[in-house]
Amino acid sequence: MTETFNALFAPASVAVIGASDNPNKVGGRPIHYMRTFGYTGEVFPVNPGRATIQGYRAYPTLGDIGKTPDAVVIAVSGDATLEQVRVCADAGVQAAVIMASGFAETGEAGRLRQQQLVDVAHAGGMRLVGPNAQGTANFASGAVLNFSTMFMEVAPKDGPIAIISQSGAASVMPYALLRQAGLGVRYLVATGNDADLDACAMTAAVAEDPEVRLILVYLESVTDPQALARAATLARSRGASIIAIKAGNSQRGARAAASHTGALVGNDAAIDAFLARHGIWRARDIGELVRAVPLYLQNRAPGQGRTVVMSHSGAVGVMAADLAERHDLPLTELQPPTLDRLGAILPEFGTASNPLDMTAALMGKGDMFPRVLDALGEDQQADMVMVGIPVAGPGYDVEALARDAAAFTRRLGKPLVASAPQQSVRDVFLRHGVPTFITEGDAIAALAQYAAHARIEVSAGVLASPESPTPVVLDGSGLQDEARSLSLLAEAGVPVVPYRFCSSADEAVAAFTALGGGMVVVKGCAAAVPHKSEHGLVHLRLSDAASVASVAQDCLSKLRNLGVQAARVVVAAMVKGRHEFALGVSVDPVFGPLVMIGEGGTLLELRRDIVSLLAPFGEAEVKAACARLRLAPLFDGYRDIPALDLDALAAAAVALGNWALRHREALKSVDINPLIAMAAGEGVVAVDAVVELQGT
Repeated sequence: MTETFNALFAPASVAVIGASDNPNKVGGRPIHYMRTFGYTGEVFPVNPGRATIQGYRAYPTLGDIGKTPDAVVIAVSGDATLEQVRVCADAGVQAAVIMASGFAETGEAGRLRQQQLVDVAHAGGMRLVGPNAQGTANFASGAVLNFSTMFMEVAPKDGPIAIISQSGAASVMPYALLRQAGLGVRYLVATGNDADLDACAMTAAVAEDPEVRLILVYLESVTDPQALARAATLARSRGASIIAIKAGNSQRGARAAASHTGALVGNDAAIDAFLARHGIWRARDIGELVRAVPLYLQNRAPGQGRTVVMSHSGAVGVMAADLAERHDLPLTELQPPTLDRLGAILPEFGTASNPLDMTAALMGKGDMFPRVLDALGEDQQADMVMVGIPVAGPGYDVEALARDAAAFTRRLGKPLVASAPQQSVRDVFLRHGVPTFITEGDAIAALAQYAAHARIEVSAGVLASPESPTPVVLDGSGLQDEARSLSLLAEAGVPVVPYRFCSSADEAVAAFTALGGGMVVVKGCAAAVPHKSEHGLVHLRLSDAASVASVAQDCLSKLRNLGVQAARVVVAAMVKGRHEFALGVSVDPVFGPLVMIGEGGTLLELRRDIVSLLAPFGEAEVKAACARLRLAPLFDGYRDIPALDLDALAAAAVALGNWALRHREALKSVDINPLIAMAAGEGVVAVDAVVELQGT
């Protein structure tokens, strides 16, 4: 595989089939770019109608060249592409970029044509980028096998960044933003239809380059999650980071109406969990993809992300504090010695706290700013600094401010960013190497992203990548009734309520007696009716045999009226706990079992207070995820509510995740709602569940 990527990124020779003398045509741009951007290898234009193209000798066919090029750009029509792929593969070409469209993106017939390309290429040992690909580019070697017009408008410069995208437009948008910010990009790859060498494989390839510090990825589908995971592991091992946009919410779990879990988490939550597990930050748009890039390239350790906001405007400080809370960015509690030092430095009308208001006295006291920075630098709980410069002009020594800020971050290795609406101010800070933003909102968001990403990278680094156990078969298919569902969960290690499965009122009364004669629940039980409360099939707090017999008979009659052939009821002990949770599984076809934990009850879909974890995981991961729930304060106790048993909830989630992983090929979904949580030390109990297996 290394030879393949070398052929694309550092080829000794490149042929362009469908070459054009016009640099503004698809077949002309790669030649123009290689000639312009310093490619030193051989370029072989292939076009039977011309003797020379853009100063290079042209050849009628690939075979007329007299040698086999390392890489080929195929810039002919879709109808002619297959024959050219065959010619290249037969000649021993290592890799080809196919720019033609009209393949899988057009439908089933196009998919078949696309597969032919791959089959023919592989038969000759050749690999493909595309079809429908904008192409590859290595601006360090000048090997630009790419037809984007962007490089005509925004000149490239080598740098420590790689951009990998399934979309051509989504590859050049971040490129333009980075280049306009003065940052260099080494690799830019737009893979198109991902028929062979896909975006995940390309991400793994550029992660091999020790000079690449940051990889920006745009995905519309994750075609090879293992390759993406390898890329993340390799990048992390040498201190590089990956930020990815995953667009679209395909394969929504809501397709299975019986599964609350699937409808709530869907495919998108599985992607979130997968990326977080491997230390990849998920950006929501192009702005977020590039916003914090200067922080990544400086690679200052963010510690715990505790931030000091300072400005000579109280308003900027207040707004930045509000924004920090919105982004879950903790503001530092400055230590008493720091506050004492700041109190001696700042004017009496300044604010020696966080946010820190230096007031307009900053204009007349040239030594104030460096002295404040020195005081903050001594505070072990001040991990990062944001400096707001809302206005500057005559009287403000912007050069000194920028110089002092740069010296602080270099000396202490703490991230520092500035915000300034004035371009002239930003230019000075940027010249000194200080990451600078137009608004305090962008500055705070960049710090928050950078610190949070560092945390998930650390978490990914300590997690092993366990091999999935051998799949285990389960009997049955489709929806399982409640009795079977509870039985399967008990086998999985999830605590379930004591229950009996009954087919008559007399059996229900016997079950009531067997369960101790205390308060019970009677529920209709049929796989075809998963949502029982909607049909009046749930009866609570029954405490005598006559009531049990009556409601059991009522449930059996209702089930028969609903068309259930073998009507049954479940008689279960009535469990009283402290809070209702929901615990579920949705098996994603690409990423595997995704376990959902959240607030339970009938308003589950409305409240949507849920977190998701990709199996397998441990109890510590469950607890960290549960801390993100809005109801998280309940785990420590709230007002007159005692602390809930988080340990038992975590153990149940781990057991369910491990069971789902073993049965991932047979299982479709699990819904446990409610899972009753007791006070700390008293456990959890599943009192209602629906398991859905694959098949019908």
